Amino acid sequence: MANTRTDLMQGTLELLILKTLSRGSMHGYGIAQRIHEAVDDVLRVEDGSLYPALYRMEERGWVSSEWGVSENNRRARFYKLTKAGRKQLEGEQANWRRISEAVTRILQIA
Repeated sequence: MANTRTDLMQGTLELLILKTLSRGSMHGYGIAQRIHEAVDDVLRVEDGSLYPALYRMEERGWVSSEWGVSENNRRARFYKLTKAGRKQLEGEQANWRRISEAVTRILQIA
């Protein structure tokens, strides 16, 4: 059961993308790979969720993007965190800590 992959909870994907981009600019495939590697294949980020989330985040001003060339010498859209995105990340992290602490308390007493 430890190797079972899990779908992301609603609202978690944006937090993971923001945190990943806080390390620097990268293209969509790179974002998905970095998340995948960081969580040892426990969570999966599907293209059908990743790119719409990136587009929403760009519309909200949390990320900006520009075309560039990937390490495979292919044209790719690179995303980077904006100032508003960094502020959003701070709020999302605080909210995640609050929720995870509440769930942990319930699991300990139930």
